[in-house]
Amino acid sequence: MEPFWLAEAPPPPCSPRLDGPVDVAIVGAGITGCACALTLATAGRRVRIHDARTVASGASGRNGGFTLRGGAARYDVARESYGAEAAREFWRRTEAALDRIEALAGHELRRPGSLRLAADPEEREAIRAEYEALREDGFDAQWRDELPPRLAGSFDGAIFHPRDGAIQPAIFVQRLAAAAAEAGAQIVEHDRVESLDALDADEVVVATDGYGRGLIPELDDAIWPARGQVVATEPLSKRLFDYPHYARQGFDYWQQLPDGRLVLGGFRDFSIMSELTDVEETTPMIQEALDGFLAELLGYVPPVSHRWAGIFGLTQDFLPLVGRVRDRVWIAAGYSGHGNVLGFMSGELVAAAILGEEDPLLSLFDPVRFL
Repeated sequence: MEPFWLAEAPPPPCSPRLDGPVDVAIVGAGITGCACALTLATAGRRVRIHDARTVASGASGRNGGFTLRGGAARYDVARESYGAEAAREFWRRTEAALDRIEALAGHELRRPGSLRLAADPEEREAIRAEYEALREDGFDAQWRDELPPRLAGSFDGAIFHPRDGAIQPAIFVQRLAAAAAEAGAQIVEHDRVESLDALDADEVVVATDGYGRGLIPELDDAIWPARGQVVATEPLSKRLFDYPHYARQGFDYWQQLPDGRLVLGGFRDFSIMSELTDVEETTPMIQEALDGFLAELLGYVPPVSHRWAGIFGLTQDFLPLVGRVRDRVWIAAGYSGHGNVLGFMSGELVAAAILGEEDPLLSLFDPVRFL
């Protein structure tokens, strides 16, 4: 079934036709590819984006619509894994990326904050450690022991993250694509790239996150495709949730849209091995788990208007891969389920690298670590 986000999205933007070779060819017209193209075209480069389907039709139009600061790892774990200074810089940069998204997205982005819930005492201890680490390093976070009655019986405390938000991702990416086209980038839809050698460009950027296996064979084992499944209900009669919620280490997530409908996803751990796939389809087991969770949250199962699946890229260290892979070939992918912010930021990062700009995050995200 078509995702709710894509059903609302406008037609793809018109773009100029560029004859002959270009400076940069980008594979993937999602949030990363369009952010990259906008940066490069604004700097005067000839850019062509290729997509097997249409703008935002992959993960950028098939996610839960969350815009969260930080990465997939908890902040306290990130400090231990990447180093305190690198973790702080990473989190600060995602906050800045969120601000830039807000400036571009307009009313398609809401920033009411987000609530990270503990599903049991063990998770409570884990996210409490994250809260303490965030506060220690000066990041805004609030601990909540008292939860609304609808949540109190199922969850054991939470971190509230001010300024996190939710977005209509497909419409936002369409806007990015339109801005890139206006800056001079060509967008070629329904054009599946089978080999990077076929692209007539000085530089090539692979911006497909969990899709596109085989385009850079040496990184096929570094980015694992994973399937996320989501449902959207018909509008509910009452407003029950004021901001995005997520729990069980992010396996479960939901938000209520301004029109009242609930968008809810997750539960891939119920069949973890079968969900490590790039097959973009829903499955009975996960969909039944989503319906069951709807019943737990609401006390009944509301009418469901949309069910869909999308593919995202997981990495072993929960960091994206951004940078040069080999001569002429670049990558920006592997967001481990946080692509709405990391994908945008990484598209800008890889474009800046192609333009010759140095950035400390590029050493943290360098794909060479997996080669």
